Amino acid sequence: MNTTPDLSLPPLLWEEAAIGAAFEHACLRAIQGCDAGLIAHNLRANTLEVAVVFAPEVPLAEAMAMLPLCAVGFQNALGALAPPEVAVHLTWDGQIRINGATCGRFRVAASDTDPTAIPNWLVVGFTLPLWPEGDDAEGDTPDQTTLYAEGCIDVKAPTLLEAFARHTLNWVDRWESAGTKVLHDEWRALAHGIGEDTQQNGLTGTFLGVDERFGMLLRDGDKTELVPLTTLLETTL
Repeated sequence: MNTTPDLSLPPLLWEEAAIGAAFEHACLRAIQGCDAGLIAHNLRANTLEVAVVFAPEVPLAEAMAMLPLCAVGFQNALGALAPPEVAVHLTWDGQIRINGATCGRFRVAASDTDPTAIPNWLVVGFTLPLWPEGDDAEGDTPDQTTLYAEGCIDVKAPTLLEAFARHTLNWVDRWESAGTKVLHDEWRALAHGIGEDTQQNGLTGTFLGVDERFGMLLRDGDKTELVPLTTLLETTL
């Protein structure tokens, strides 16, 4: 059941409680032609789901910056609310890392998959586990965690949602006024796995960082491969 109370959101953003999954709700509303700035949300006993609808004015390859932008907005929001010893990092493919363990992830979808086309809409959403589901015992999955298991019991989900909205809108303003570099610098400081070997889209190599459009740079021997951020688009909803 969605139990999120009335939210206090900044101007230009508005909210709807999703009966089902927030990401699918936001995508459906975007297909129906809703205004940009919709934040769909679903707060269940153990999980917070949030999704934002954007109306890009640039080609998809550039608009995909909204994925790392929203992730940075989330990190800034949680970083401001959580105890100072809680470390929050981000992976290139959308995972949220809290104190080194995976704690939810971001997703992205758009009306078009052509990198050169301006999409009618783009949706970025995240799922954040608050408590373990069912009877899962702590320690069974040491590489996965939940928000409240990491010392964030005082971080209320609605407050985090509101903070995410404010920080994300602030980053949209900065991205529009200052370009990608400021976002690039902030994201890189929060990125998990740079300098480590990884696999992505069938490629294996050392994660060097990202290009100007946040494509993943993988070094394998003397060869560097680029994995565009658009490969993370979900095409079936």
